[in-house]
Amino acid sequence: MNNVACLITLEELRRHVLEVLCANDRLDPGVTELHESVVLRRDKPCGLFFQARGPRQIKTYAVWAGEENRILFYNSTGERFGETKLSEGPGL
Repeated sequence: MNNVACLITLEELRRHVLEVLCANDRLDPGVTELHESVVLRRDKPCGLFFQARGPRQIKTYAVWAGEENRILFYNSTGERFGETKLSEGPGL
């Protein structure tokens, strides 16, 4: 899965990440928890790490590389299954 999106706010970014992660593992985005943390490079924020937790200990991941304007998606076994390039994204 490779596509391009315009996600101007952090809320739009979070919603997109949750929808893609849930669609890949057939999880309900209404009840799936999404956790996030800031990724630092040389003590400066450069992106966000997301983890969606579903039933049966399913954990899927996404990384927003802010400087590269792309989101990388990983399944519960660590395999990358998709990428979204951002035509426009939120600032850090």
